[in-house]
Amino acid sequence: MKTFSNRYMFIYSAVLVAVTALILSVVSVSLKPRQERNQAVEKKQMILKAAGIAATSQTAEQLYADNIKEVNILDRDSLPAYLYETSCIIPVRGTGLWGPIWGYICFDENWVIEGAVFDHKGETPGLGGEISTDAFARRFVGKSCTDSLMTRFVPIVLKKHADPGSPYEVDAISGGTMTSNGVTAMLETCLSRYQEYMLTKAGTELPSGE
Repeated sequence: MKTFSNRYMFIYSAVLVAVTALILSVVSVSLKPRQERNQAVEKKQMILKAAGIAATSQTAEQLYADNIKEVNILDRDSLPAYLYETSCIIPVRGTGLWGPIWGYICFDENWVIEGAVFDHKGETPGLGGEISTDAFARRFVGKSCTDSLMTRFVPIVLKKHADPGSPYEVDAISGGTMTSNGVTAMLETCLSRYQEYMLTKAGTELPSGE
């Protein structure tokens, strides 16, 4: 039976590891443009969905180009927003129980929510993972983050046994307390950055984006 020296085995292992690493690196680099495009298409699908426009991965780019305009709401702060007709879609991003959570909130000209969409990196299926469902997103429709006179920012809160008549309360996820708290914090942190524009421009025409 043929045997190999320790030196031979070391060199063989080192070469094998190097070749494997090289192959993985080449594959990663070659796939990166496709991954980035897929992520961009998924983002456009989410924005369109928040606006009430159904899109597939094949139709998203054209529908987005035809319907959505990208703007900065407050130029000095470079706050991004997406316009659809008289609606304004604001991106939100935060942290859930197990990782990043994010979404897009579509407001009408009076800053009442018309649509929403959320997603997550690793929340528990059936619990915190419910934030990515349509049923959860529909809970936000008709809610608002300004008072009735549009003079004050009011954060939207997820809570158990939320008052259905309150424009600022949304039913929390059953069994997903930490994720619900993450969504509440995300909404307050992200939407409050836009409050100056909300309170001064409520009921007026949104920027053209041109």
